[in-house]
Amino acid sequence: MELTRRHVLAGAAGIATAPLLPAISANATAPMADKQAPSFYRYKVGDIEVNPIFDGSTTFALAESFIPNAKLDDVKAALDKAFLPQDKMTLLFTPLAIKMGGKVIVLDTGMGPDGFAASKGTNGQFQTNLIASGIPLEAVDTVVISHFHGDHINGLLNADGKLAFPNAEVLVPAVEWKYFMDDGEMSRAPEGRMQTVFKNARRVLEAGLNKKATPYEWGKEVVPGLLAMETPGHTPGHTSYVLSSGADKVFIQSDVTNHPALFVANPGWRAFFDQDAAMAEATRRKVYDMLAAEKMRVQGFHYPFPGLGNIVKEGSGYRLVPAQWSPVI
Repeated sequence: MELTRRHVLAGAAGIATAPLLPAISANATAPMADKQAPSFYRYKVGDIEVNPIFDGSTTFALAESFIPNAKLDDVKAALDKAFLPQDKMTLLFTPLAIKMGGKVIVLDTGMGPDGFAASKGTNGQFQTNLIASGIPLEAVDTVVISHFHGDHINGLLNADGKLAFPNAEVLVPAVEWKYFMDDGEMSRAPEGRMQTVFKNARRVLEAGLNKKATPYEWGKEVVPGLLAMETPGHTPGHTSYVLSSGADKVFIQSDVTNHPALFVANPGWRAFFDQDAAMAEATRRKVYDMLAAEKMRVQGFHYPFPGLGNIVKEGSGYRLVPAQWSPVI
């Protein structure tokens, strides 16, 4: 059959008109969604199953004080290069649930029910997303905390102030515990944000857990296969981890860097929430040189979900290469 211009036009007209009624019908029975599906992912480290569980995000207006040692125009340019808004900053939170040795280990806990209420559901989603992933809160054996900022500890408690993971032992960095539970250190902390961090840490860990947290040391396995690494600066006892099974491993960097578009590309930029900014920068460069040299995978708490990738050297900084999403575990 010879295909003529008349046939093409007639066919195009048919294609244009045919779907109209079905489309209207489908739209009538499928209203637009107003929220995302529960956000969780899974990947393997040897025989270990790692479950990044999204807690949500927080957004605030971008100001010069966010990175005091960088020009605001340079920060905006870095955001623009990453196709992000230049007038605001969105921080993301991804705790982990790790299945290993017949146990479930949660690593950091997100903003908690208080965060969920205050943000109208934008964050504080960890507990509900954990359940949606197939892990009941009662099934968690151990909770490991990297440091005492609210986005990492607040999810330890329910809205009623009781332990969210009723059967779990809570493990905390010994250096972090000693610092934040020291009355002298608290008295010397500046008014404002640091006093708030101290009071919140005590609300959650001292009052909420009745001081039942168990301290752990750097350079030792917190649980078999999870090695605690000294990465101070962000807080005095800030801790990262190497999770390993056989020859496979991943570096869980906690808050060595925040959003990669800014702080991976520009490791010398010092965010206002780094307690000892010079030490945090030195830690950042040491860790990222190691990750680039060893080509070790890295899991970032504040990276775009699910937070897994590799680090490569690029110019005077580094670049995050996100891991390809896999439909199989």
